[in-house]
Amino acid sequence: MFTVNQLGKKYQLSRSTLLYYDKIGLLKPSARSDSNYRLYSSKDVQRMEKIATYRDAGLSLESIADILDSNESKSATVLEERLINLNQEISQLRQQQQRVVEMLGHNSLIRTAKTMNKEQWVNILKASGMDEQAMHKWHIEFERDLPEVHSDFLESLGCTAEEITEIKAWSTKK
Repeated sequence: MFTVNQLGKKYQLSRSTLLYYDKIGLLKPSARSDSNYRLYSSKDVQRMEKIATYRDAGLSLESIADILDSNESKSATVLEERLINLNQEISQLRQQQQRVVEMLGHNSLIRTAKTMNKEQWVNILKASGMDEQAMHKWHIEFERDLPEVHSDFLESLGCTAEEITEIKAWSTKK
């Protein structure tokens, strides 16, 4: 059995956080000591492990409670929704990143930024020996095998929605 302090130490959580989890019903202790201290069983620790994993994935406490108190299909639905939201957040951050790079122009900071634009990518492909035909084949394979990832990649290069649509259409022509 674990006390609040022991469990908090194990998961780097404050005592007040664990008391809050108890208050909202997310993690109820299985027992109480003679002095009325909360005691957590190994089953409670397993539940806390799941809570920590879901928190690391950015899920809200409400979503975590839904997952833990329902079936696997509900879990998959909540996780899929989180993935969709993450993809949208990443897309928005990429757009913001591209705007900042554009505002900086050819400042030296761009070289240290973790970003690449379409022109830089094409230059790398050409420098590695790829001609237009080989690049076309590369896009065809990418689009056929991983169409959503292909879109995300193009977006990460700063391609506009219109350019992405054109490249994806070009990628379906042989």
